[in-house]
Amino acid sequence: MLRALLADSRLRHWFSDRTAPQRGRIVLRHRRVYILPTRIGWLFGATIGILLVGSINYALQLGFALTFLLAGMGLVGMVHTTRNLARLSVSAGRVEPVFAGEIAQFRLHLENLEPHDRPAILVRHRESGAQTVLDLGRRAVAEAILSVPAPKRGWLPLGRVMLETRFPLGLFRAWSYAEPDVRCLVYPSPVRASLPAPSAASDTGAARAQARGNDDFSGLREYQPQDSPRHVAWKAAARSDAMLTKQFAGAAGTEMWLDWAALPPAMETEQRLSRLAGWVIAAEQSGARYGLRLPGCALAPERGESHRAACLRALALHGIE
Repeated sequence: MLRALLADSRLRHWFSDRTAPQRGRIVLRHRRVYILPTRIGWLFGATIGILLVGSINYALQLGFALTFLLAGMGLVGMVHTTRNLARLSVSAGRVEPVFAGEIAQFRLHLENLEPHDRPAILVRHRESGAQTVLDLGRRAVAEAILSVPAPKRGWLPLGRVMLETRFPLGLFRAWSYAEPDVRCLVYPSPVRASLPAPSAASDTGAARAQARGNDDFSGLREYQPQDSPRHVAWKAAARSDAMLTKQFAGAAGTEMWLDWAALPPAMETEQRLSRLAGWVIAAEQSGARYGLRLPGCALAPERGESHRAACLRALALHGIE
């Protein structure tokens, strides 16, 4: 009988408050708020019990008055602790993509729907332990930022978030769970490497001009091993001990392909993706037009932040979606 009850998924979800990730606004109604005494609360209750027994044994009128006064304060504190969390609204904000090994910044918007303040709300990510404490004014909105490690590429869901409060007396701990339907895109960790040689001709066979023309000086960028020594900014390198390359504005641009097949056959999948991610970043910095070829996927040569994001997204989700 007990085994059958434990096998019931609905019962397990009720005990652990496990629900599917929810979209949009999540309102923490009273039935979702749990409350128990803290350690100080248990000591407070034991003290009231001792006072009550002593007052009964010795017929102390002032003892009865003190006992019931403290008990009333405890009950009022319990109500206010629950009230500080109940009917709080939680919604997810925008999450920027990160590279594997970095920290994803999940933003949660907490909205106070009631005409009273909500001090000392603790927001904690259950899996990583990241947490923050904030105060909400009446009918106000606050943003909680949870820094969650992103160890590998792909989609990183936020998971369960616990909201907790011990306001006002610290005698009771009220908590609730929310699981917003939000996830962060994690790119492969980029590996620096020399860019492949630009293609000498386009698909139609027409010749391509060099990436940056030699007309007007437009700035400096980080030195790449394939850069010509004539374009190295030697004076700037002498001042900062960092190799920099001069960039020149020109009308035409170099076109190169970042090809999965161009990598060594012995290289593993994750190493290939990291190398290609490094190529995408370096190609974008160089100002060249670049395309990406993956098994079952090809992005035509282009440049710009949107193209860079599309290439990194394709690398992040390779073999996943």
